[in-house]
Amino acid sequence: MSAALYILTSLTTLLCAILLLRGYARVRRRLLLWSGLCFIGLTVTNILKAGDLLIFLHTDLFAYRLGSAAVAMALLIFGLVWESQ
Repeated sequence: MSAALYILTSLTTLLCAILLLRGYARVRRRLLLWSGLCFIGLTVTNILKAGDLLIFLHTDLFAYRLGSAAVAMALLIFGLVWESQ
């Protein structure tokens, strides 16, 4: 059951990233680009979580998960600050 949940969250964030980046390609609003890049980072985080808890049972990927989430959020914050000016 938890494996299905991890896969579904990864697919959901990937779908959001694709839709945001497609929207950026159509209308060229930079906030869509930053949001899409953030969701790509969140997709990586979710894939690492699934790998950490289901596949690599004896390897701790917590630092990598935390790092990818931090980079994803930093991209979104940078985009929000950049667009507010």
